[in-house]
Amino acid sequence: MEPKLVSPFTPVPLHTGSREPEPTPLRQPPQNFEAEQGLLGAILTNNHAFEKVSDFLQPEHFADPVHGRIYEACGRLIEKGQLANPVTLKALFDQDGALTEIGGAQYLVRLAAAVVTVVNVQDYGRTIFDLYLRRQLIAIGEDMVNDAFRQDLEQEAADQIEGAEAKLFELAESGHSENGLQDFSTALKSAIEMANYAFKREGQMSGIPSGLIDLDKLLGGLHKSDLIVLAARPAMGKSALATNIAFHAATRSLDDPDAERHVIAFFSLEMSADQLATRILAEETSVPSNKVRRGELSHDEFDRLVLASDRLSKTPIFIDDTPAITVSALRTRARRLKRQHGLSLIVVDYLQLMRPTAGARVENRVLEISDITRGLKAVAKELDVPVLALSQLSRAVEQREDKRPQLSDLRESGSIEQDADVVMFIFREDYYLERQEPMRRPEESDEKFHDRVDAWRQARDAAYGVAEIIVGKQRHGPTGTVKLAFDGPTTKFSNLIRDDQLPYATE
Repeated sequence: MEPKLVSPFTPVPLHTGSREPEPTPLRQPPQNFEAEQGLLGAILTNNHAFEKVSDFLQPEHFADPVHGRIYEACGRLIEKGQLANPVTLKALFDQDGALTEIGGAQYLVRLAAAVVTVVNVQDYGRTIFDLYLRRQLIAIGEDMVNDAFRQDLEQEAADQIEGAEAKLFELAESGHSENGLQDFSTALKSAIEMANYAFKREGQMSGIPSGLIDLDKLLGGLHKSDLIVLAARPAMGKSALATNIAFHAATRSLDDPDAERHVIAFFSLEMSADQLATRILAEETSVPSNKVRRGELSHDEFDRLVLASDRLSKTPIFIDDTPAITVSALRTRARRLKRQHGLSLIVVDYLQLMRPTAGARVENRVLEISDITRGLKAVAKELDVPVLALSQLSRAVEQREDKRPQLSDLRESGSIEQDADVVMFIFREDYYLERQEPMRRPEESDEKFHDRVDAWRQARDAAYGVAEIIVGKQRHGPTGTVKLAFDGPTTKFSNLIRDDQLPYATE
């Protein structure tokens, strides 16, 4: 006889006979009331004990809410410079019904009287905090199960995973004490170490080099915890420059075994991952990207692409082409990458295509962009890496005779200028000159028309292949303009060789 299969959805009887099933043991959330009492008693006996735990322990970390209120009241008195003991706290808790149930103000006296030593107060605090984390983990697990069972058409399973990851990371980060006050000698030591590190590095920089000599001289590289905004009008080459910088940083260790390895997270909201890879291939092989897309390649060009792809496959660049990604999702994925592979630089192309953190209520687009830039700055500080965020510019640039961008041109600027540590603009005069070919005016003589055309051609030829990077804001350094070479077919920025750098001609 075939065994009968039981569907997972078929109810299974709890027992087959008259015997009652064994009751499931009740599991209590992890807690240690004795440790909480010992900590509070130590603080009531010696208020200096509060200083040992106040950096990481909060009232909500206590399993017993009454203990949390006592701890909070002690903290308020101590911060005011007053003494926290059963006498000074008595008036605060005379009307507390929960405290009355366990003995009223006399409970405070018993806490203080039961203390033997205050030496273990930090251990008590860590125990209380560890148990709080465990209770939070249980709550997150329960929420994950309930959310997964709930059929919500507005929230996909992938969104639930990201939400759970975000909660876990927030829990992992909680309780870490702030940097706090440090004496000047400590700060001075860090400054000297950074200067020594910069002195020994190529280009004498403490930040990640962009590979563009003049830009690195002005910025000193891309610095940790900085939000760097790169803004320009469409077709100026924002994505190309960001790709160049990311590619140079990621490939330095391939070319020089002694160079520091840089891992890049590239969030491409505009281009797909394969389009971005095609652009990088074009830059590396000098094969125009449009020829790569159309397959119009010679045998030599195809061989160059194959050789370059083999080398670039080892490049530590990780691409996420999720459209309209939220700040919280970006933070979660960047944290995960840093934990698994390390992280040196985050590139966002571009911030106007992002969405604010899920659940955030914004009244208009300006406030929405402000929320995004604040979130990106927080990510830069939290992960201690530079964030290079691309941004569009308003059309006001096109209305001026001099079309060089200014800070006021930042589209939906809000707090972009305020939150950014560095704001850079790209300006290519040849782009505009190509579209300003002189037209013959009525009753204009041939000579004047030809003079205007010659002047236009000279200006166009002089500007051809030259791009200006305008640093409009730099929180820790000077502003200014640097010139780069730009190759349109391969969308590649490179160092510009000026006339005074050319070798003398020899006969």
